Parts: sequence; structure tokens; C-alpha cells
Amino acid sequence: MSNDDSTFIREVNEELRSDALKAFWQRWRFLIIGLAILIIVGTAAERGWEYWRNVTAARSGDQYLVALELARQGKNEEALAAFNALEEEGHGAYPVLARMRAATVTAEEGDKEAAARAFLAIAQDSGVADSVRDVARVRAGYLLVDTGSYEAASAAVELLAVPGHAYRHSAREILGLAAFQVQELARARDWFAEILSDDESPANISRRAQIMLDLITARLPQS
Repeated sequence: MSNDDSTFIREVNEELRSDALKAFWQRWRFLIIGLAILIIVGTAAERGWEYWRNVTAARSGDQYLVALELARQGKNEEALAAFNALEEEGHGAYPVLARMRAATVTAEEGDKEAAARAFLAIAQDSGVADSVRDVARVRAGYLLVDTGSYEAASAAVELLAVPGHAYRHSAREILGLAAFQVQELARARDWFAEILSDDESPANISRRAQIMLDLITARLPQS
């Protein structure tokens, strides 16, 4: 094949591709333009949303720090008002943090029953992260040792007192203390013994469990 023939065939092919591209553009140009506009608008909206979220989260963080400072200064009523406002109007993780801290301030004011209810409400809120719900259960459980029955403490934390759970050590301590409070010494002994038999129990919890076991042993009748 001569060079002239090759050149001719190449030009024909290029012309055919050009005609096909023109036909494709004529048929689908509005759809292509529309998709391009949607991509541009979507990208801009996403960037705008991220900017708004970052700004509002930063503002909520500032409000949270102010509320913490009020609590540190002992201005509990003002702190609670600030935490409640943040719970209603805050963004990001701050509404949940505000609920947790407000419950802590309530406990520090001496109303342990109301604080326990507040922590339990967080623990039962499916919209809250599981890790935070578990912490709330533990906080409620320790308060219920003094203010509730063994059944109330058990309802709060016994689901955590299982092998492998991160908060099993605290849950077992709560259950042991709650049983001891109502003089169910055998049940209390079993829970504290579980702490000591767990090689992963923290040293401070194990020490307290041993003290409680010694106290229970002294009270239980010897067989």
C-alpha cells in the first residue's frame, strides 16, 4: 500500500470519528452539560457543608469549654444552663458530652438519683455511640450503689459484666458493692471473686475487691 493510500485511509477514519463524536454530542449534549453542572454544584455543596460543620463544631467546642470553666468555679446553676443549651443547640459530639457533664454536675450537687437517671437516659439512647452508652451505664451504676436497689444496679450494668467486655471489671465491682449494700453477702462475694479471678482486672479494682472479700469473709458464718 502506498503512502498516499495510507494517508487517505487515516484521514477517512479521522473524519468518521469526528462525525461520530459530533452526532454523539448532538444527541447527548444536554445530559452531559446537566451532569457537569450537578457535579460542580454537588462539590460546592459538600465543601460548604464541611465548612459549616467545622465552624459550628468549633463554636460548640468553645461553648463547652465555657461551661466546663463555670463548673470548675463551682457555678453549677450557670454551668447546667450552659450544658443544657449546648445539648439543645450544639453540634458534633458536644451535645452528648454536655449531657454527660451535666449529669456529673448534678451528682456533685448531691442529687445522685437525678444524676443516675440522666446517665441511664444516655445509656438507653440508641442515637449515642455504644462506647459512650457503656460509660454512662458505669457512671449510673456507681451512683445506684448508694441510691438504688441491687436490681436497679443490675439492670444498669450486668450486661457489661461478661468476659471480654472492656467495662466488665467496673461492672462487677458495682454489682458486688450493690449486693453488699443490701447484705446479700454471698452474691457480693461471688462478684468480687470474679474480679480477682480475672487476670486482666486493673490493680486498683483488684485491691478493692480483696478488701471487700476480707470484710465479707469476716461477716459470713464459717462452715
